[in-house]
Parts: sequence; structure tokens; C-alpha cells
Amino acid sequence: MALTKNQKQKILEDLREMFSRQKAIILVGITGLKVKDISELRKKIKSIEGNLKVVKKTLAELVFKENKMDFEKDKFKQEMALVFSFESELPLFKTVYQFSQQNQNLKILGGYFENSFKETGEIITLAQLPSKDELMARLVRGLKSPISNFVNVLEGNIKGLIYALSAIKPR
Repeated sequence: MALTKNQKQKILEDLREMFSRQKAIILVGITGLKVKDISELRKKIKSIEGNLKVVKKTLAELVFKENKMDFEKDKFKQEMALVFSFESELPLFKTVYQFSQQNQNLKILGGYFENSFKETGEIITLAQLPSKDELMARLVRGLKSPISNFVNVLEGNIKGLIYALSAIKPR
């Protein structure tokens, strides 16, 4: 069913509002994806302060051009949705990537991050980066490791003395 001019205008207004607040956008192909799966993905994205919008490529192209972003609708041959991040980008990348691993019909087509287009591989690489908490844990472990090793070396001398004394003690 074709959209009326008023419906298209409303979609454009929604897209413009989302573009004004976005920190990152992921383009995903949804051909073959069931409505139930799209709803599940939409819930996951909402929980991390994002939004999924299924949109016609011609309407998306209009808004991308208004925001001076490169977008060639002919490059994408399938139905697509735009996934917007309004808070932090990496949790959105991780969520979409993990969902694409569970559902083979969801394809990451690329995205916009830091006002430039990123190819699929770059988005996946960003999605596979460790979280801030994981990086902090690695840093602490790296800082703690030399200290722990030094303590173990010092304990070795004391342990050696204790073993020697216990070997020569009278029974």
C-alpha cells in the first residue's frame, strides 16, 4: 500500500528529529526478517536509548542529503531500517551485531559514526571492541601483575627458609 503525502511528511519529520539527536546510525538489511524478530530487536535497542526505524530508501535519502551525509539508495538492494543511537554508540553496535549473529536475515550494511560512513567491516570491528569496564579490568590487572609477581618472589625466599628449617628440625 502506497503512503499518502501526509504520511510521508510525518515520517520525514520523525527522521529529521532523530537525525538531529543521533550520535551514530547503523543501516541494516531486514529482508526476510519476521515482524516478531524486528519487534524483539526494537525492544533491545530501546533499552539502550536507541531507536529502530524501518523506512523507504527514497525518504532516507532525502534526510541524509539534508544532513550532508553520503547515501546512495541504489547501493542497497534490500529492504532496510535505520538504527539510531542517542546516548552511547558502542552498546548499540554490540546489540545489533549480536542480534545479527543470532538472525542470519539481519545484515549490517554500514553506518555513520563521527559524521562519516563506515563500511560493514568497520562497524563489526567497533562492535567487537571490549566495553569500558572490560578495558578498566585489563588495565588494573596489568598494573597489579608486576606487584603480585614481586610479592611472590619475596615470599619465595621466606618459603625456602621455612622448608630448610623444617627439614633440619629435630623429631
